[in-house]
Amino acid sequence: MIFIHTASIITRCARWCPPNSKCVDANTCRCIPGFTSSTGEVITSRSETCDGTEISIHTWTAPSSINSSVSGPADNTQQEIPPYSPPISPNENVESVPVQDTIQNLIQGVDEMLEAPRDLETLPNSEQHLVASNLLIGLETVLRGLSKSLNNESLHFSSPSGTEMSLKALDKEDKNVTLIQNNIKMILIWDAMHESNDSGPIVVGLVSIPGIEKLLNKVPLIVDAEEKAVPHETRGELLQEIPPILLSDVISVFISNSNTQNLSSPVKFVFKHSRTPETKGKVHCVFWEQGQNRSGHWATRGCRTMDNRDDSTTCQCTHFSSFAVLMAYYDVQEEDLALTVITYMGLSLSLLCLFLAALTFLLCKAIQSISTSLHLQLSLCLFLAHLLFLTAIDRTESKVLCAIIAGALHYLYLASFTWMLLEGLQLFLTARNLTVVNYSSVNRFMKKLTFPVGYGVPAVIVAISSASRPHLYGTPKRCWLSTEKGFVWTFLGPVCTIFSINLVFFLITFWIVKKKLSSLNSDVSTLRKTRMLTFKATAQLFILGCTWCLGILQVGPAPHVMAYLFTIINSLQGFFIFLVYCLLSQQVQEQYNIWFKVIKKKKTESEEYTLSSRAMSEPSKHSEVKSCISPEHFTD
Repeated sequence: MIFIHTASIITRCARWCPPNSKCVDANTCRCIPGFTSSTGEVITSRSETCDGTEISIHTWTAPSSINSSVSGPADNTQQEIPPYSPPISPNENVESVPVQDTIQNLIQGVDEMLEAPRDLETLPNSEQHLVASNLLIGLETVLRGLSKSLNNESLHFSSPSGTEMSLKALDKEDKNVTLIQNNIKMILIWDAMHESNDSGPIVVGLVSIPGIEKLLNKVPLIVDAEEKAVPHETRGELLQEIPPILLSDVISVFISNSNTQNLSSPVKFVFKHSRTPETKGKVHCVFWEQGQNRSGHWATRGCRTMDNRDDSTTCQCTHFSSFAVLMAYYDVQEEDLALTVITYMGLSLSLLCLFLAALTFLLCKAIQSISTSLHLQLSLCLFLAHLLFLTAIDRTESKVLCAIIAGALHYLYLASFTWMLLEGLQLFLTARNLTVVNYSSVNRFMKKLTFPVGYGVPAVIVAISSASRPHLYGTPKRCWLSTEKGFVWTFLGPVCTIFSINLVFFLITFWIVKKKLSSLNSDVSTLRKTRMLTFKATAQLFILGCTWCLGILQVGPAPHVMAYLFTIINSLQGFFIFLVYCLLSQQVQEQYNIWFKVIKKKKTESEEYTLSSRAMSEPSKHSEVKSCISPEHFTD
């Protein structure tokens, strides 16, 4: 058995001394102050015990491979050494000098064990972590109990191997508590310790244990979700296969009589680095968290990195525990310059085309209809979405602003697909009523339906999404929807649904048009327009819908190819709409010709007016010259 046991690490004499006693020689033990045996303070029999108020430290069975001096005799006979139980009652008449000696001897014993760990270093990493976890937790518990016996005194001890311990009894007049060691500075606000109803003096302790690093090789790191969401972060997932590296000494912080899991005012630490951080790594302020298997891991919950320099790191934590500074390695995701250039050039072209398309739909009276109104709303939504994407997708400085941008993009792109759904519905209703001369019922239905559905349905989806999980709007790298917990499907789900419904609409429309072609003349204007509209709407469905399907397939076997296809097609959506609905429309072409003729005519008239003005000005100039050159200028 291995324990945090004063008698076993202070001396090398009697190992049979009972709990709450100290070894005097090979045959005698003495109860520590505050405890007595049935025969007095001196014990000479193994059946005697030291009784009194105590705090027990849990026992832990060491791995069978340990046979060093810290675990038992050299003959490998496992002997259960009783755990050390320090006095905790402030009402006992306990002298401070023996407690100080006990604390100092305890630190020396831990330091000696870590200085020459012997077969501890041969253990597997998981068992080394178990030893380190029990040592950190047990040492903190023992020191907390011992510190209650100090009579408002401070204590500082430094071993030759680098282990340091500072204990400071607090005065209620102190507003801030500062403990300074060679490689660490701790600043604690007094209010954080005033919330406990415990009686007795308050003692704050800080222990630096650089030697424990030998037992902390390849300890896993668990990064809190808030720590991951750092603005302008270009790193990807944490590389668990590359273990984090300790940049500082490991410290344990405790207070004698308070619950320190949720401090009202955070405690501040300034760590000096034992090595220089690498540029490829990321520095984390971490604490030691013990797991259910009594082993442990590093975690960042409740700790923040306030300042990071080459030689030091400033941390802020809302609880007490064992702390350190780590450097972790992440999967660095570099920006693809080609994709960035394609995106900006394509979206710029799309913005121009969408602007021209919207002007055409507004000003061209020859094509005014329900379909044109739907095209106009689709163009406006895409224009605003592309403009916001182009100018604000990387604005991650403010988390709130980034979340608002992500919500706006979510709404505008959903609205674009909703208007595309309404186009499919309008096309289906038009095809179904080909034999009907009066389309007034269809027009009235669409006019009442379009705006409430086109802008209302996306608003409802975004409102529900933002109310349920507002923290998932915005990511560390982009102002878009987070992929955590499948939140991105609040966009991809409606998109896939709209794509499926429109596909059904278009298949039914194709079947209707094909059936009518067999019974009617293909030159009938209504049928011809419906057939052209079906072609355009189907092409639009596959261009707009398949774009996001390619986005989903970026997680497939060929993500790089899919990323390029997604970027190219998505950035050219505006150009496609302008091409299909404006440049390829005969009515729009005729209107463009009229506009060009008017512009050309005005330009010609302007040129003619300019020429005539020049011609009229030239005779007047000649007359002025003649008047100036009179005959008397040539006579004496």
